[in-house]
Amino acid sequence: MTTKIDSGKPFTGRHMIMVMVAFFGVIISVNLLMAYYANSTWSGLVVKNSYVASQEFNQTVADVKEQDALGWKDSLEASDGKIIFSLQDANGTPVAITSVKMIFRRPVTDSADMTIDLAAGPAAVWQAAHALSDGVWIAEIDVTSPNNKPWRDTKRFAVKDGVIQGPAPSKVD
Repeated sequence: MTTKIDSGKPFTGRHMIMVMVAFFGVIISVNLLMAYYANSTWSGLVVKNSYVASQEFNQTVADVKEQDALGWKDSLEASDGKIIFSLQDANGTPVAITSVKMIFRRPVTDSADMTIDLAAGPAAVWQAAHALSDGVWIAEIDVTSPNNKPWRDTKRFAVKDGVIQGPAPSKVD
């Protein structure tokens, strides 16, 4: 035995158009929303001019090799609302420093980027009163010594409760 169900209203072309408009309306709305978020967060800019950066690459590599040959070791700590930095030579003697500037940035967004100049503290330690919020950070460290030879390092680390978790690596891989 078969039962015939009559809904009373047939599915017309008007119904099909409404279904198609709703379907593509959702797709277009989601695409516009994703495009907005993609455009309003990280710019994706790494270097302003990739050609110039490529021409300077060999000099940059030579500078890094020269810096690594010095054997200097640095230390970066963040706790109790302070950022503390020190630099020692290969023998463990503090290196004479004239200035330390750090650029802290997030790996994904540029909205939290900040530049901090550290002040000389006791025992060849440089520090600044600034608390880092929790999350992953990249610190670009620029040190100037009395002979005006720059020393640079980049560190990637995680901060939890205002403290760097574990030792900050000496290089970003």
